[in-house]
Amino acid sequence: MPSPTSDKAPDHDPRDQFLGLLEKALQADTFVKLVLAKYKGAEPDLLRVIARRITVGGERRLSFVYRYKTRDVTKNVPVEEALPAIGEGLGSAFENAHLLTTAQDIQLAVSRKGKASLRIGRSAPVEAPSEEHDRDKQRLLTLDRPFLQAIGVTDAESRLIPSMSRKWKQINKFLEVLDQAFRTSALKAAGKIRVVDFGSGKGYLTFAVHDYLRNALGVEAEVTGVELREDLVQLCNTTVGRLSLSGLSFEKGDIRSHSSEPVDIMIALHACDTATDYAIHAGIRSGASILMCAPCCHKELRPQIKTPAMLRPLLRHGIHLGQEAEMLTDGLRALLLEGEGYDAKVFEFVSLEHTSKNKMILAVKRPDAPEGEGVRASAQTRVRELKSFYGIREQSLETLLQAP
Repeated sequence: MPSPTSDKAPDHDPRDQFLGLLEKALQADTFVKLVLAKYKGAEPDLLRVIARRITVGGERRLSFVYRYKTRDVTKNVPVEEALPAIGEGLGSAFENAHLLTTAQDIQLAVSRKGKASLRIGRSAPVEAPSEEHDRDKQRLLTLDRPFLQAIGVTDAESRLIPSMSRKWKQINKFLEVLDQAFRTSALKAAGKIRVVDFGSGKGYLTFAVHDYLRNALGVEAEVTGVELREDLVQLCNTTVGRLSLSGLSFEKGDIRSHSSEPVDIMIALHACDTATDYAIHAGIRSGASILMCAPCCHKELRPQIKTPAMLRPLLRHGIHLGQEAEMLTDGLRALLLEGEGYDAKVFEFVSLEHTSKNKMILAVKRPDAPEGEGVRASAQTRVRELKSFYGIREQSLETLLQAP
């Protein structure tokens, strides 16, 4: 506990003093964090509320994380609305409030009889955190998230389990890519988002995406994990129920059998061979704004390739022919996506636990995508030229897009 100061203001309620110091810290950009604790209200299992400052769409807000025993709920509130709400809760709902600024450590305590006391001490030197809500990587996911313990990434003390370090790296990198894509898409203005994760497995990334959208961005997201293995579907749904996570579910199925209802974000990692083409096609036909695929097992084009004379000295080696087939397959996929109005990238990702492949195809729908057949025709021309050069007869995504 910090030492009390000798400066007393007996004529003022300590709660009013605390609110005045909070407002001053927010105005002076010295605010670091606010914690409301010792809750005595009607909300079951609510432990504390943690507030930090963010800026969303140019508007300054306080982001409140309501920490329950098994889950967190995030609400982003404009500063001018947040201050009166905090004032109403001091003493009535929370018996303790802790305000940390860049220079002071301020604590308000309210006894059961309603008597309030204020303690103000110096804090250790600390910088005010960045307000950039969309750019702060540290905010995307932290080890204290309840779902990480439930799915075996952290232990009971919210410490990373050593054997899960690669998985933790993969989750964070994936969210980093999704975060960047989200900020450049039309979804940043959407009030509700639907996500489908094909081949969700044990749900590591599915849970993380749900947490990122719901808690980091405060978006009303409906996230569905689609998995063929019934035991994993049941395992994940049991975890969802135990954590009382709204907007998250898992169902049995695969890319080819899943319904074509509207989807905003389509994810398909480790979709083998032409399954990636079916996943991309499913994302396009459902109107997805963001498609994220990690392809592998590029088998379709390799037996079709007729090595051009100039490249025969290089492609006579099997490993080079395999690499060429991968490059050609994913290059054609990117071109076809561009023809459908997406900005497509093929880049290095972190390898998944069941494959050494580390490539990702990311496609973000252009908000101002030009209409008409001009863009599509241009992409199709380049696809035909590449197919002709390598002697390719058929590529699955192209065939799917041409079908009625």
